Order: sequence, then C-alpha cells, then structure tokens
Amino acid sequence: MKKQDAITLIELLKNQYPDATCSLDFTTPFELVVAVMLSAQCTDERVNKTTPALFSRCKTIQDFANIDIHELEELIHPCGFYKNKAKNIKLCAKQVLENFGGIVPKTMPELTSLAGVGRKSANVIMLEVFGIAQGIAVDTHAKRISNLTGLSNEKTPEKIEQDLLKIFPKKYLKDINHLFVWHGRNICVARNPKCDICPIKQFCKNCSFPLTKKK
Repeated sequence: MKKQDAITLIELLKNQYPDATCSLDFTTPFELVVAVMLSAQCTDERVNKTTPALFSRCKTIQDFANIDIHELEELIHPCGFYKNKAKNIKLCAKQVLENFGGIVPKTMPELTSLAGVGRKSANVIMLEVFGIAQGIAVDTHAKRISNLTGLSNEKTPEKIEQDLLKIFPKKYLKDINHLFVWHGRNICVARNPKCDICPIKQFCKNCSFPLTKKK
C-alpha cells in the first residue's frame, strides 16, 4: 500500500472512531502491566470484570509479589491460562521491586526483561502509561486488518509491526492499535465482518465479496 493510501485509511478510521482509546481499566502503571498480561487470549471486557477484585486485594507492587500463588490463581481464573499468568505476575512484581526500585520501567529493553511482558505488551505500556509511541502493538485485530488491507503480508506480529512502522508517519503511531482494535471489534469481525458498512472497504482484499453481510 502507498503511504498516502495508508494515511487515508487511518484518517477514515479516526473519523469512524474518534473516541478510540485503550479499553483496559487501570489506575497505576503496574495495574496496566497486570491487565495487559491478563488480556492475553482473553477479552478486555473479561479482564475489566476480573481486575476490580484483584486490584482491591493487591494495592501495591509488593502485594502482588507477596500474595499466595493459589489465591492469585483464584482471583484471575476467569481470564484463562491462570496458572502461567499468576506465576508471571508474581515474578514480574519481584523483578520491578528488585531491578527497578519498585518503579515500572519505560524503555523497550527494560520492559521486555520482565516476566510475561513481550514487545506487544511493552508497546501498550509505553503508550498508555508514559505517552511514548515508538512502536505499534500488533494484536489479532491489527494483524487481521493489516493483512486484509495490504499494509503487510507478514504473519508474525514483529514483522507486521516493522511494515507498519515503515509506512506510517510517526504522528499516527499512537492511534493505529486503538483504531484497529475498535474496528476489529465493531465492523471487521473475524467470523462475520460487516463489510457493507466498512469505511475502509475500498482498501480491503475482500472487497470483491458480496457486501451483504448482516449488520
């Protein structure tokens, strides 16, 4: 896709979703770290229903480090993969306390050194907590829309991110993931896309399909 077409695509999505923001609820940097971990293979809606009790129980990073693993597993059980997530949350809390003085770091190398935090999660944390948009979080929505529109033909999040970074001017980086997530949830749904009302269908490889999907 040409750079100008890519910019047009994003501007159309910005018009469609002027209020697109991060959907995860949090009040502290470490709460977002935890929420992002819980969101892996789980909906943000489910995470937001789970975290109030968790954040009420664990008010500090020290609380997350000290909580009994079985109690933590019980609290986050609805989010799935709770055993691995609980292990990572406790270890991550200890790492932040021991390696970073109890302060969530704000660089990519430091964040990805934490248990349970990969590049996608680090991009989310850097943007939402520190306002730093140096990368793009590529989740399932961003992957699907990037592939459908020809922004990237790659399959791995890391390679898709690099393609997006090459085509989009820096000022758009803070918006791309939010817009793709909102579009993926509302219109470009994986199993039943609402192609007839899609504002960017002119860029989609599926545009030759009959536009008779139900709204």
